[in-house]
Amino acid sequence: MGTLSLTGADTISLDITGTGSRVPLVDLGDGDNAALTFPNSLTETKKGKNGNGIIALNETGDIVEMTVRILRGSPDDKNLNSRLRAMKNDFSSFVTISGEVIKAVGDGLGNVSNDIYTLSGGTFSKRVEVVSNVEGNTDQALAIYTITFVNSDRKIA
Repeated sequence: MGTLSLTGADTISLDITGTGSRVPLVDLGDGDNAALTFPNSLTETKKGKNGNGIIALNETGDIVEMTVRILRGSPDDKNLNSRLRAMKNDFSSFVTISGEVIKAVGDGLGNVSNDIYTLSGGTFSKRVEVVSNVEGNTDQALAIYTITFVNSDRKIA
């Protein structure tokens, strides 16, 4: 029998109050309600003359972009919007966002591991966009936030 991976009990927590205390987001939308992407490589590699290899650590490889799809007008939307406004109003004194994404993964035999991403140094990198649609586009009921974190770490426990 092959190896199984059962998922579905994810928890996404962000410091949406600015106090350093992470709160689980509960007003999540449909589909990929949250995604982490890493836009930069961890290393840069070049080949030199005579087959010499040049490999350098790229510290920007730890930068992570988080996209969260929140129900528009919900308590989570209001809290995140308040933090976005605070960042725009006084960027120098803004308390950066910390976060944690925990993906519970079962093996089909009752054992569960947690795939944990710990995030820090987050700021809003885009404004929340809006659309009005008369053909039933459900995205108009969502507030999509993009947050960039300077530091990220992944562990499996």
